[in-house]
Order: sequence, then structure tokens, then C-alpha cells
Amino acid sequence: MSTRRDLFGGAIVADTPSNLIDVSDLRQVPDTQEVFVYPNSSVSTIFEILQRVQVSHFDDAIRFHFDSLAHDNSATSAKVESVSVIPNDRGDDTPSVIVLKGEQSVQKFNHSTPDRVQILMALFRIESKAVDLVATCNIPLEAVDGGAVNNEELVKVQNDFDTMVRSLRIVDFGLFA
Repeated sequence: MSTRRDLFGGAIVADTPSNLIDVSDLRQVPDTQEVFVYPNSSVSTIFEILQRVQVSHFDDAIRFHFDSLAHDNSATSAKVESVSVIPNDRGDDTPSVIVLKGEQSVQKFNHSTPDRVQILMALFRIESKAVDLVATCNIPLEAVDGGAVNNEELVKVQNDFDTMVRSLRIVDFGLFA
């Protein structure tokens, strides 16, 4: 079941699973981020406001953010499986979304064997404000600690992410002032 969720104080709205846990209820989260986790799972979704990267093509922009995430995660490997554009045909000013599906191998908690993590990433380029709004979903496919999702959970999370990015609407562009 999905629910309309206010992000960044209501400046952005998106349909998310109603059972997602808002991490800001548990710990400090930077003002430029909204972080959610699934209950009883290691799956997380992060919405982040970033400075717009200067590249000539949308494909390069989302790959830049994917590579930056791999660097931040100290990934031992990272590969992009697909990049596509979902046009915004709703008639509002929210830009069309660029979506990437990829995978990273990430060593967590000093384990010698890396976890295999599917990365779903969505990029909304707000050119007039020099901002990239990035949504990232981290889905453990193989995890040393046993926190990997099964196939049924994987499909559900992928569908949830698709719903989130297709429904995301920027209500107040003043957020990016």
C-alpha cells in the first residue's frame, strides 16, 4: 500500500510505501537528504539535493552520480546495467526523470567479502536552480550478514521505487533557492 508522502517539508511529494520508516525519527539526517528504510530489511531509499553536475548529456549526469556513490561506498566494483528516461507527461514543472539500474560490490562493517547491492537511481535535473535531485535505492542482493532480499522482495522494492519516481512532484521550487 502506498501513501502520499511530503518530502523536504512538503516542497516535494511522492507516493511511497506506507510502512517505510523515516530515518530522521531515529537519528540526525542532513537537511539536504530524506532517508527511509524498509522495516525488517537492509533496503534504504535516499532523496538528496545536490549541486548540478556540469555535463553535456543526461546519461553522463546520472553515471556521474552513480560513480560518486560507488566512490563514497568504497565499492570494489560497479557496473551500470541500464539508463532510461521517463518523461513527465503530467503537465507540471517537475522535470522528466532519468533512471539508472546498476550494481555495486561494497564491503560493509570490515567484512572481507563484499555485499552485492543493486542500485536504483533516479535523477531530476532542475536546470533553472543548478540542482540535481537524486533518489537512490540500495537493495542488498547478497549480504555477508544475511540481510539480502529474496526475489519477491526485490520485485516489490523495484516496483515501489518505480512508483516513487513516477509520482514525485516538485511543489515548491523555492526549496532550491
